[in-house]
Amino acid sequence: QVQLVESGGGLVQPGGSLRLSCGASGFSFSDYAMSWFRQAPGKERELVASITSTGGTNYADSVKGRFTISRDNAKNTVYLQMNSLKPEDTAVYYCNAGFAGLGYRRDYWGQGTQVTVSS
Repeated sequence: QVQLVESGGGLVQPGGSLRLSCGASGFSFSDYAMSWFRQAPGKERELVASITSTGGTNYADSVKGRFTISRDNAKNTVYLQMNSLKPEDTAVYYCNAGFAGLGYRRDYWGQGTQVTVSS
């Protein structure tokens, strides 16, 4: 059974930091690209950051220089270190595991964790 379980969300003041974690099980974690998406109220879900199976990273322009995605294949866990948080970072953050095969794609999602940036 595939599971992605996010943790680490919460309430933080502007300028503060949080680290999100996503623990994975039920699939070959090291073969999958891992991503963090977020969805704010009334907005579409957007890609925040991704990391390939070989460690290449990609970030949304809005978080470049503030957020860092990393993975620990030994622990089947992906992290999102979020620094210099802004109120506009408030959203539900979702972990995604993605695999692109020959002619098909497989995606798994976590249940989401709330991040609220407010004074």
